Amino acid sequence: MMTNATKTRLLYGALAALVVGAALYFWQSTDNGELPEGVAGGNGRVEAVEIDLASMIPGRVKDIMVSEGEFVTAGQPLAQMDTSGLQARLQEAEAYLQKATTGIDIAENLVTQRRAELRAAQAVVEQRRAQLNSAQKQLQRTRELVADNVATTQRLDEDTARYQGALAAVSAAEAQVAAVQAAIRATQAQVVGANADVQAAQATIGRIKTDIDEGVLKAPRDGRVQYLVVRPGEIVPGGGVVLNMVDLTDVYMTFFLPTAQAGRIALNDEARIVLDVAPQFVIPARISFVSDVAQFTPKSIETLNEREKLMFPIRARVDRDLLERYLTLVKTGLPGMAYVRVEGATDWPETFQVQLPQ
Repeated sequence: MMTNATKTRLLYGALAALVVGAALYFWQSTDNGELPEGVAGGNGRVEAVEIDLASMIPGRVKDIMVSEGEFVTAGQPLAQMDTSGLQARLQEAEAYLQKATTGIDIAENLVTQRRAELRAAQAVVEQRRAQLNSAQKQLQRTRELVADNVATTQRLDEDTARYQGALAAVSAAEAQVAAVQAAIRATQAQVVGANADVQAAQATIGRIKTDIDEGVLKAPRDGRVQYLVVRPGEIVPGGGVVLNMVDLTDVYMTFFLPTAQAGRIALNDEARIVLDVAPQFVIPARISFVSDVAQFTPKSIETLNEREKLMFPIRARVDRDLLERYLTLVKTGLPGMAYVRVEGATDWPETFQVQLPQ
């Protein structure tokens, strides 16, 4: 009588044989040159869009928070640049901003003072003009009295001198008003300059803060770290690559087909991908690229047979929504086969019906 352990081993063995048999049948019916009519295929490897994560600022790498092969999510900090120099520049710019802001207050107060001086100077002008008007009237009366021999010539001379002094006083007061007006314009220019200094300081602070923020390198999207280019303590230039990651939501397989088959394929045609490590799964894809240039070309093309040897690269891309469902399972570099239908009316055989992990 068989024990439970023996039955279990036999059951697992039967299941394994079934999976191997199915995989063998699939390989024999596809990769061994016996593809169903209207279906073409070629081998390739799973690829993904690569992203070089670079530092916008030159400097020393302070820390790297991830390891090669690690899965990361969009916005996750991956590396930290040393920003101590930027922090010092930020403090300097903030001090300059404070100084420029104080300069605005000083200039505006000076403008207020100059305007008060202008009002006082204008009052003096009015006073001097009143005195001039009085001196002018007095001089006119004295002239009439002298003409009638009632007043002396000496008095006429005194009134004339008083009138000329009043006239000079008016000119001096008006000159003072002009000087104060010029001073106001100068102080107003100082206000404009102080405001410009504040704006320049604010722009400098904003730029430095941006550089400090850029000192933290974050994942632009979900993906996997492929390899680290530098290590903590190393210095990189501006634009220097710190690490490389792959976008696991932009995955494709490039394969090659001969002229006769490649010419029957159009963009957005359906495709199927089968990986060597999991032949029981059939992954749906779409044709996203058909090259117009052959990559395998004989030295000379003279006969029809030689033209048929031309091989064209074709790219089958997996849908983004599907990739997001299996994001943690996606791995690049895996070999497999990609299949397309070269006849538009051909239905996918049972072997190529979509089969995905549960």
